[in-house]
Amino acid sequence: MPEFPNIIHFAIPFFIIAMLLELYVTTKENIKTYEAKDAFSSIAMGLGNVGLGFLSKALVLLAFMYIYEHFRLFTIPVTWWSFVLLFFADDFSYYWFHRISHECRLFWASHVVHHSSQHYNLSTALRQTWSGGFYSFIFWLWLPLIGFHPGMILLQMSISLLYQFWIHTEAINKMPKWFEAVMNTPSHHRVHHGSNPLYLDRNHAGILIIWDKWFGTFQPELEDEKVIYGLTSNINTYNPLKIAFHEWISMSKDSFTGKKSVASRIKYLLKPPGWRHDGTGKISTDLRNEWHKSVGNKQKSVNS
Repeated sequence: MPEFPNIIHFAIPFFIIAMLLELYVTTKENIKTYEAKDAFSSIAMGLGNVGLGFLSKALVLLAFMYIYEHFRLFTIPVTWWSFVLLFFADDFSYYWFHRISHECRLFWASHVVHHSSQHYNLSTALRQTWSGGFYSFIFWLWLPLIGFHPGMILLQMSISLLYQFWIHTEAINKMPKWFEAVMNTPSHHRVHHGSNPLYLDRNHAGILIIWDKWFGTFQPELEDEKVIYGLTSNINTYNPLKIAFHEWISMSKDSFTGKKSVASRIKYLLKPPGWRHDGTGKISTDLRNEWHKSVGNKQKSVNS
């Protein structure tokens, strides 16, 4: 078993220094991006994630090792070129995990934590799930199956998470065009955190933005459409327990209470957030279509 460092733990001092630097820069530029209670809630969520990570990562490692030892199709050596291949394979896995986390309520129940802040800064990057680590790893199970060593996979997953820290900021407007074209950036990820109908469920990238462009989920940040951070229905709480589990409670009530068919109960777990069995709900596609229709009608009114 190759030994790889837990780079997330080593990066914690960097996180603290970067947040202090961002606070200084945004204050100097009069960008009101931090709010004390919100930032402390995000940090509390991050600490909880790290603490529970000792359990969830043990489960993930056991699952990866079991598949690697008993079912792997090939044996990919631990060398420089295999890390290059793994970089793309891991980022591809992350894209689909992230996309499904917005399109399936069972995964949204844990991922919603990261979107629950109405502010956007480096502390928001630390607002991580307490439950997702115990089951979201299924999107990476194909990697040990084809022969990547579990230690390599966990290291690359940490590298991806570390990369995504710096893109949670309003202190950086745009990167060079060549960089924006290929890589995930603060501008691209601000869109992802937007509750604006145009921005909902867009830009699911981890490191490379190319997946969103290839699979039709890319949306550039527009100057005339300022990002409104948070959820379509904000939870308005700083309580870490409520932040961590509010959607689990809401989903459970929708699925297991009231008079509805078994099929409808299951659909509350599998359908996108906003879906209702009686047809009264609206998912992100509905909200986006309504927005486009409204903009079209306004444009027609101006031109007439």
